[in-house]
Amino acid sequence: MAASKWTFSHPSTFILISIPGLEEAHVWIPIPFCSIYVLSLLRYSLLLAIIKTEPALHEPMFLFLAMLASVDLVVSTAVMPKALSVFWFRDRTIHINARLAQIYLLHSLSVMESAFMPAMAFDRYIAICNPLRHSAILTNRVVAKIGLGVVMRGAVVVGPHPILLSQLPYCRTHIVSHTYCEFMALVNLACVDMTIMSTFSLLVAFLMAGIDLMLIVLSYFLILWAIFKLPSKEAHLTSLGTCGSHIGVILGFYSPALFSIITHRFGHSLAPHVHIIVANVYVLVPLMMNPLIYGVRTKKIRKRLLFLMLLQHICDLNDPSETWEKFTTRTH
Repeated sequence: MAASKWTFSHPSTFILISIPGLEEAHVWIPIPFCSIYVLSLLRYSLLLAIIKTEPALHEPMFLFLAMLASVDLVVSTAVMPKALSVFWFRDRTIHINARLAQIYLLHSLSVMESAFMPAMAFDRYIAICNPLRHSAILTNRVVAKIGLGVVMRGAVVVGPHPILLSQLPYCRTHIVSHTYCEFMALVNLACVDMTIMSTFSLLVAFLMAGIDLMLIVLSYFLILWAIFKLPSKEAHLTSLGTCGSHIGVILGFYSPALFSIITHRFGHSLAPHVHIIVANVYVLVPLMMNPLIYGVRTKKIRKRLLFLMLLQHICDLNDPSETWEKFTTRTH
């Protein structure tokens, strides 16, 4: 249908209807979402507290991890509270400005998450291939500059999207079949030809992810080249072990992201609720997996966590003030 036959409008609000086709399960579906979100908030808070309070963790890898954790927290907090209110409290109305802000945060922070992956791969490359100069090359100042560059890239690349979306006329419907505000979900409601804009968005996503993946592959190619030059098999395993956590985070981020893009762009035969569930999994999987991966596989974090648990257990058995006094006496 030609755009001239539609009544053009710029609505101030939209209606989110969560997951159509699964209305009978709307009470139960958000339970795992809420559980993952709350547990992840606790895990990330603990992880950030450990990194902040432990001087031995003030290294580039853990500083990048803290940045990545902060981004994960903002992404999930931008999405999950509103999604849960839609499910449980029928609070389905969302203002256009809030919608555009949510789209901007979700996509810009996703670009930032992607950019932190090659930054962490570069850190592993320096740590393994040039360990004696690691602290001299990746100083706190350099790490801060890399972090600022990552944030600026995400902010600038996604900046045009909400501006363009705010200028579009929406005349098909103001009802959005989703739990949160996604770029393509809003584009599909516009009553003008969106081929160019959707193609531009797809190219930006693939270009950013493609550059990051190329840098990651290059870093790990050089890492593996250096590892297999080492004389002993034990040295091979030790060096590979230092990369294990980062590889797990990479897979946890890119796998659901790639699956979400493919199903949304090319899986037109799939039921709508499948697209929506996949989009929610894309937000929740990195949030759920990253603290577990780093907590279990990173020796320094694991040791610090066990120490804090042991200290808490001692405090429960003894007078807290007395235990703290003994602890401070020993540490000094």
